[in-house]
Parts: sequence; structure tokens; C-alpha cells
Amino acid sequence: MIKRQAGETMPVVITINGHPYRRIVEPRLLLSDFLRDTVGLTGTHVGCEHGVCGACTVVVDGLAVRSCLRLAVSCDGSRVLTVEGIARRPEFARIQAAFEQHHGLQCGFCTPGILASAVAEVVHRDCTPQAIEEILAGHLCRCTGYVGIRRALLALGGGPS
Repeated sequence: MIKRQAGETMPVVITINGHPYRRIVEPRLLLSDFLRDTVGLTGTHVGCEHGVCGACTVVVDGLAVRSCLRLAVSCDGSRVLTVEGIARRPEFARIQAAFEQHHGLQCGFCTPGILASAVAEVVHRDCTPQAIEEILAGHLCRCTGYVGIRRALLALGGGPS
């Protein structure tokens, strides 16, 4: 194990939404802080900072992960997809339409994390209602009661809406 000194920095290259970002960071910098403060992509929301609420979820190398629990240096060489990148993807119109049609949005604070999970877990495969429940178990939404979100995700996953 390598011991690091306080204030020591490390180089990282993280490809975010298709663009490589080369930065020098402290080893303790969280991915959520890297995205928001270092790179300026503020669509990723930070809620509980304990990995419980899911608001900070992004897609790292194809998997939905909590960016408040990931160190930026652990993503060196990784591909990260944030809500800004999701909005530019071809399937975004379909996702947006499903959430609009099923009233899956209210205040929007949880939305970036749920969209990241939708892209990683739902959009390109058939999902059962049970799989949707497991995905939503990792996201806290205080506004919707999950009914509209659940319906939107089912519509995206090919299940009954």
C-alpha cells in the first residue's frame, strides 16, 4: 500500500460524456466533486453524501455507481456518463417522453441519478417490475411517490406500462 502525504496530488484522465479530462487532483477527491467542481458538470446532484439517496448516480464503464462514494482517482482511465451526456444520447428523447407521459418528474432533484440508472439498467433491456423495484430501492424521491417513475421505467424497459 502506498502512503500519500496530505496535499499530495495525482494525475487522472477520465473520459466524461465522450470528452477526456486530464486533471491533477488530490487522491481524496470524490468523483461527485470532480464532476461538479473540477469539471463544471453540475447536473450530478449531491444529496446525502453517504450513497443512500442515489441523487449522485452516474454511469461508470457501463455500471450505475454512486459518485459520492467513488474517488476520482479510482476512475482514472474510465468512461463516465452524466446526465449532461445522457441528454445528448439518441435514446434521450424516448426517456424524456416516458417520464413526461407517466408524470415521473416533480422537483427534479433525484432525476439525474434515476436517469443514470435507467440508462445503465433499463433502457437497453427488458426489465421486470421486480427489477425496476430493485433499481428504485437505491433512489430516494420525496415528491413523486415513485408511481410515475415506476411506470416510466417499465415503459422504457419493454415491460407493461
